[in-house]
Amino acid sequence: MDSIFTKIINKEIPSYIIEENDNFIAFLDVFPLVKGHTLVVPKKQVDYIFDLDATTYNEFWSFAKQVAAKVEQAIACERIGIAVIGLEVPHAHIHLVPINSVQDINFSLPKMKLTEEEFLQIQKAILKN
Repeated sequence: MDSIFTKIINKEIPSYIIEENDNFIAFLDVFPLVKGHTLVVPKKQVDYIFDLDATTYNEFWSFAKQVAAKVEQAIACERIGIAVIGLEVPHAHIHLVPINSVQDINFSLPKMKLTEEEFLQIQKAILKN
C-alpha cells in the first residue's frame, strides 16, 4: 500500500516541496517541531532506511545535505538537527530540523500549527537558496 509520502511524491496530496530530483524529494513537514522542519524522502518506497541499497543510501544523504544547506540559509538557527526514527510512516525519511538547542528536536513536544501563508513564506525563503 502506498505511504502518505508516496502520495505526496505522486502529487495526490498537496505539499510544500522545497527540492526534488529523479530519486528524492524534500518538503516541509506539515506537523513541524519548528519552522523549516523538512522531510527528505526517497521516491522509491522502502520502509526501513537501512534497507536502501548502498548507492541509494549514499545519494540520499548527499541530497539531504544539499537540502539542509538551503534550509539553514533560510531559517535562523545554530544548525540543522537530523533525526531518522522510521516508525511513524512506513517509508524511509530523514527529518531536517533547524535547531538552536537540543529541545528543538524533541519529538515528544507538541507540534506547531502553521497557516498556509506561513508554510508558503517558509517554502519561498528556502527556494530562494
